Amino acid sequence: MIARPRLIESVRQALARSRVVALLGPRQCGKTTLAGQLLAPDSPNYFDLEDPISLARLDEPMTALGGLKDLVVIDEIQHRPDLFPVLRVLADRVPLPARFLTLGSASPGLLRQSSESLAGRIAYVEMGGFSLEEVGLDAQASHWLRGGLPLSFLAEGDVRSALWRGDFIRTFLERDVGQAGLSAPSTTLFRFWTMVAHYHGQTWNNAQIAGSMGVDGKAVRRYLDTLTDLYMIRQVQPWHANIKKRQVKSPKVYFRDTGLLHYLLGIRTEKDLLTHPKCGASWEGYVIDETLKAVEPEAAFFWATHQGAEIDLILLKAGQMLGVECKRIDAPSLTPSIRIALEDLQLERIAVVYPGVKRYPLAERVEAVPLKALVQGMQGLFPG
Repeated sequence: MIARPRLIESVRQALARSRVVALLGPRQCGKTTLAGQLLAPDSPNYFDLEDPISLARLDEPMTALGGLKDLVVIDEIQHRPDLFPVLRVLADRVPLPARFLTLGSASPGLLRQSSESLAGRIAYVEMGGFSLEEVGLDAQASHWLRGGLPLSFLAEGDVRSALWRGDFIRTFLERDVGQAGLSAPSTTLFRFWTMVAHYHGQTWNNAQIAGSMGVDGKAVRRYLDTLTDLYMIRQVQPWHANIKKRQVKSPKVYFRDTGLLHYLLGIRTEKDLLTHPKCGASWEGYVIDETLKAVEPEAAFFWATHQGAEIDLILLKAGQMLGVECKRIDAPSLTPSIRIALEDLQLERIAVVYPGVKRYPLAERVEAVPLKALVQGMQGLFPG
């Protein structure tokens, strides 16, 4: 088992300050395994809502949950949104005999229902697949190729990993998307998701995708937003600076898991990846995801102008405005884009993350930073 101490500590801290905690993330990212380290799955306080026995126990939820003490875990809670009003009543008891950890594959209905019923009583902890910090630097190449979903990353060989990801995608499109309220044929959604894979790392063009698919633009936007709500896609919104240059206003799209991206692009081996036209875009998305896990910013954006200046990430963290550029080259240098972004946006510092091993300055407040620095968190990327 790969240890995930930072996530476990985040959940424990959330439980210490909140009466109800929602641990949210994509299916098969390890939520149940992590919860099992806080409470044994065979405990009477553990409810799995895909288990008929647990469902039967919750026929009368107030009776079933009201007498429990300490930690109570409810897994796959999206199957029973009617439990949220019950949890609100139970969370308001004084003294408080129990705290509740709910697990769910995020959906718009889940988030809306929980926020309405449990406003001021619930804390959210988001998780994804394994991070580079968790798997270790020696496994970086495999982690980039296979992604971080545990059963993909830990599979015996690249062939089995790819087969698992193919099964995951089919199940996800046939089941999870429908449960999120999106009614569309799985073949249509597979085609759409494959098209998004080719847009990975690019500014989203809704009209172009709609025209290619022969569907309404609103339908395409709904597809994209649903995949975003289910933690499959990340939409990085543009930062709008108060400058005279014309700035890009559409979001950039990235797969959160590079393993799923590579499957849809037909990439099966490391050689396939390194020779594929989307290799650079895949690397950019990989670095962005690992950066967000390492830094945990309050907000993240990208910035681009129609004149060609851009920066991959703008991070807002502890009152600072920081920049990140992702470069898959041997020796990054100071580019006009970096210089313009530094001046126009008044960034505190910019880190240019690359796959090398040496850290060195490119200019005042600009530094080339090896990918390995990300395993050290915020201090590794922006020391001091």
